Amino acid sequence: MNSIQFAAGPGFQPPSTSDFNLPPAFGHSLYATKPIFLVFFSVILISAFFIASSRKAAVVPSKMQFAGEMIYGFVRNNIGEEIIGHDFMRFVPFLFTLFTFVITNNVFGIVPFLQFPAMSHVSFPYVLAIFSFIVFHWVGIKKQGLGKYLKGIAFMPGVPKAVYILLTPIEIATFFLVRPLTLSLRLFANMFAGHLLLLVFITGGDYMLHDPHLFMKILSPFSFAFGIGMSFFEFMVQCLQAYIITLLTALFIAGALADEH
Repeated sequence: MNSIQFAAGPGFQPPSTSDFNLPPAFGHSLYATKPIFLVFFSVILISAFFIASSRKAAVVPSKMQFAGEMIYGFVRNNIGEEIIGHDFMRFVPFLFTLFTFVITNNVFGIVPFLQFPAMSHVSFPYVLAIFSFIVFHWVGIKKQGLGKYLKGIAFMPGVPKAVYILLTPIEIATFFLVRPLTLSLRLFANMFAGHLLLLVFITGGDYMLHDPHLFMKILSPFSFAFGIGMSFFEFMVQCLQAYIITLLTALFIAGALADEH
């Protein structure tokens, strides 16, 4: 995707993919960029918050303890127990880590001075999808055995043999390609598009504010207002995408645990 340029003369240059390729903070290392630092910062922030919220646990919880328990309870009850069922507890740590990691890095996109969602770099969602991919296949193989598990994927029970010619390639592609891709690309696309929209409104408002024409200066506050409004909408999308990737992972695990899938 190339940055759209106005045909003649200097003008507003809309944000493009180049605005997501941030240079190294120091040196020339690809591992010294802002997204990398934000990911490490999110790990430190999440760890510090939950250690602090559980250090002095009491029957009557403090505000921090209540917040930590509420987040944990949401993942444990609304995703783990409700989707996976009776054997859910051993998967709660993974689901809880996935949810808190994704939502923290998503919300960074609207936090002042940070203002960049790490998940808008597709490599991060790819890695998370690989972890989910490994977990739900490992669960299925451990329960059913490798041969039975693969047979259940390739040859769905109760289907006429002639249908396998069409169905088997589709099922194999779904389990080994489509699922990890949908997990990662859904998260990436939403974070990328949302941040791009915010950039359009904010940089557009700044451009109009400094435009010599009075009419453009009058319009600039509306662009900033749209940008602020979009920030609230983006916050909703950021939370929703963290929920969706965790929910889908739980659904895949539940499917792998089922006798037939």
